[in-house]
Amino acid sequence: MAATDTRIADLEEIRALTHRYGLALDTFELEDIVSVFTADGTFDCSAFGLDLLTGEENIRAFFAHNQQVMANQIHMFSNHIIEFDSADEAHGTNYLQQDGYTHEGARIQCLGLNRDRYVRTDDGWRIAYRAISPLVPFKLEGYDD
Repeated sequence: MAATDTRIADLEEIRALTHRYGLALDTFELEDIVSVFTADGTFDCSAFGLDLLTGEENIRAFFAHNQQVMANQIHMFSNHIIEFDSADEAHGTNYLQQDGYTHEGARIQCLGLNRDRYVRTDDGWRIAYRAISPLVPFKLEGYDD
């Protein structure tokens, strides 16, 4: 495969990580959510007053809680920008639009920016670090309940 073809395939695989993540969130597939991260990956949602999570077990526990709280939700991602740092590392951004309701009827809304670091692993590209920050005021009523 030519270098250009390889780079295009890498870009598509990296974009697909976020798309698989969004689908797994919205269909409540916990192991599929966790699988997009490296085993020692970090999910930083501290800009929302939530935790900085490092490692598979902490990420799994956070999203297990999400599944207990949320009745339904939708995540839409757009405007992916990916830049390669080497053949096996990249960084990028993408926008998030999230909307949903808790089991108690509270609305959760977020328009945010993900800042990511990606690494190629034996299982393909994975997210090593994702930090999400709000672009406009967010709404998390009832999420901590």
